[in-house]
Amino acid sequence: MASGKSSPSAYTALEELMRARLGRECLYVPSCRLGLYVALRHWCAPGARVLMSPVNDDVIFFVVLAAGLRPVQAPLCAGDGSIDVAVVPADTWQGLGAVLTTNLYGNPDPAPDLRAHCDRLGIPLLEDAAHAIGSEVGGRPVGSFGDASVFSLSKHTGAKTGGFLTVADPGLRVTLEQARDELLQPVRLSAEFAYGLRPHAEAGVRGLRLTGAARAALRLLGLEEREDIRMALRPDELRRAMAAAPALDDFHSWVRVDMHDYRHRPGRFRLRRVERLLNRLGPRLAACRTGTERLLATEWAPPVNGPVQPLFRVPLLVEDRDAARAALARHRITTGYLYDPPLDTYAGDDFTDPSPAPESAAWFARHALPVDPLNADRVIAVLKESGTAPAPGGTGG
Repeated sequence: MASGKSSPSAYTALEELMRARLGRECLYVPSCRLGLYVALRHWCAPGARVLMSPVNDDVIFFVVLAAGLRPVQAPLCAGDGSIDVAVVPADTWQGLGAVLTTNLYGNPDPAPDLRAHCDRLGIPLLEDAAHAIGSEVGGRPVGSFGDASVFSLSKHTGAKTGGFLTVADPGLRVTLEQARDELLQPVRLSAEFAYGLRPHAEAGVRGLRLTGAARAALRLLGLEEREDIRMALRPDELRRAMAAAPALDDFHSWVRVDMHDYRHRPGRFRLRRVERLLNRLGPRLAACRTGTERLLATEWAPPVNGPVQPLFRVPLLVEDRDAARAALARHRITTGYLYDPPLDTYAGDDFTDPSPAPESAAWFARHALPVDPLNADRVIAVLKESGTAPAPGGTGG
């Protein structure tokens, strides 16, 4: 960290670990969102229409807009929030410039079917595998189907930083590496110091039961921008930013939310910690799979199609999501990664093409309670004690 810089060779060990896992060329990036921006700019011409999930992080929505693209919201399967390929209208397929998967909470999108559609249309498939570093579909790892895929090390590893942009064509590495480096900003020693202290501070806050006070302090410091599940859209500012797109700087205030150092070069301490945590990924995934199995055996479980995945979060389907969330909070179990309302409701048709069949996404977003499988036993006990009811049958309308 003394040099204030990190050379490309500093990423080699991390890239080799991921390359061995995925079997394709891997490029380290300081965040999944930056990797996605690089991929969208490379594979999509400005103005292209991109099919994506409406139940997704709003940061990703703003990354798509920053790349100068038009989001098109896909119909979803109500059980797990995956893209429902069969319900996408034929005229929507014909007008697309790319497809972007989400693999929500680690539940795989139907990548083989989406790959086949993209091949017929001659458009790229891009996989957002932020939640799905250990998931598989069709006997292959999620992230091995797309022309490019992006992974986050903030999720399963718990690193809270870093990610990968992976590509099917290794010949593109130099081009994408140059695009990444043009977007990177210098190492900030203050950010590296804060990153080193963060795990200890978080542990102290939990031990002293000061979580609420800590969140209030973060808001006062401008580090906690969300007052609700979705960040403020700020439509007038967003229109001005879109006039300059593609341009990441104009979207910085949206794209940075929850991760202000998303485009800063990592220092040596950060990279060493990420490498240690990535080396421990196997046992972590095994524990996630065990917890997922426990949660999928409950009355709130979503439908299971195929083998059990080591989910990042298990989206239990409950009647009153907010009441269940409050019950967990009383036992100091935090429920994050909520994506409600769907993006077409959140942003409106000024900024996105709405889903042709929005009911399933709305139903899933309203009833999904994403819980950490590593807390499976505690979550089950709290939900039983609080009398949490399963979500009503059907897909809601």
